[in-house]
Amino acid sequence: MQSILNGKKLILSSGSPRRQELLENSGLIPYDKRVREIDESFSSEMDVYQVASFLAREKAMAFDTIEDDEIYLTADTIVLCENKIYGKPKDRADAIKTLSTLSDTEHTVITGVCLRSSTETYVFDDISKVKIAKMTLEEIEFYIENYAPFDKAGSYGIQDWLGICKVEYIHGSYSNIMGLPMQKVYHELEAFCK
Repeated sequence: MQSILNGKKLILSSGSPRRQELLENSGLIPYDKRVREIDESFSSEMDVYQVASFLAREKAMAFDTIEDDEIYLTADTIVLCENKIYGKPKDRADAIKTLSTLSDTEHTVITGVCLRSSTETYVFDDISKVKIAKMTLEEIEFYIENYAPFDKAGSYGIQDWLGICKVEYIHGSYSNIMGLPMQKVYHELEAFCK
């Protein structure tokens, strides 16, 4: 559905295979991929519900030059449980600790998205609620050993074993939990490109 881009070139600034898959499945192809690493730190005073949008904007602002026919799309996903952010796990022990915390608990997934052109920057987010069923330590270790969720916020992927076998319910966008709320992205891109 390149027509919603109104002749603009879409640039995805993310190394996430899930975000690439979502964009491809949405028909927003071809797109270019340009990734620039940033410092993902933020003030401890910041409202945790603002962090994903803040980081998505920072990722977009890392590019000094944007051509007139380009639109950059950046995103950041965080997992929140009891007002604490669970990012990508540092190691196996951290992943076990995170999944033990999320077990038998509802948590919040927020993806912040930034659209940036040569003249305009627009940031929005989407929020989903997820309830993971109770997991034994054996199940958590099985999951980590077989699915290596070390590049995923909250130490899990909604599209793999944990999402299929252990998620009791989702309120909100499934693709948001994967890393890009495609219904909102599609709608906002269409409006941004008019």
